[in-house]
Amino acid sequence: MSAIVIVLLGAGGWLWSRRNSAPAVEAGSQSGVKSTLHLDSFVVNLADPDQRSYLRVGIDLGLGRVIGKDDSVPVALVRDAILGVLSQKTAEDLLGAQGKEKLKDDLQQALNQRAPELDVREVYFTEFLIQR
Repeated sequence: MSAIVIVLLGAGGWLWSRRNSAPAVEAGSQSGVKSTLHLDSFVVNLADPDQRSYLRVGIDLGLGRVIGKDDSVPVALVRDAILGVLSQKTAEDLLGAQGKEKLKDDLQQALNQRAPELDVREVYFTEFLIQR
């Protein structure tokens, strides 16, 4: 129960701070992102020794190329690469800001190895919940 309250408080604070912040940077202006790919949420057991922790995370990918309506995206391959990285992490690995940044780097590297044609430039977390 306390983890849910923390997430809700964090989300409320984030929304309040976003209301007063500068406009979002357009895709492609700094990081080379030309389009985004939305993925359904992931729920995965973490690699904790007690095997009781899980992660629910929403992920969007910032791509260095435009995905057209007729382009085929290897969604199964992308999801498999992401699940492979997520399932190796422990709750302790992911709790701090540095852990989340490391996870983004690990995901980007794995995706660019497995699906280089997507040219993943950014990984965005749209939700992030660890249950212990």
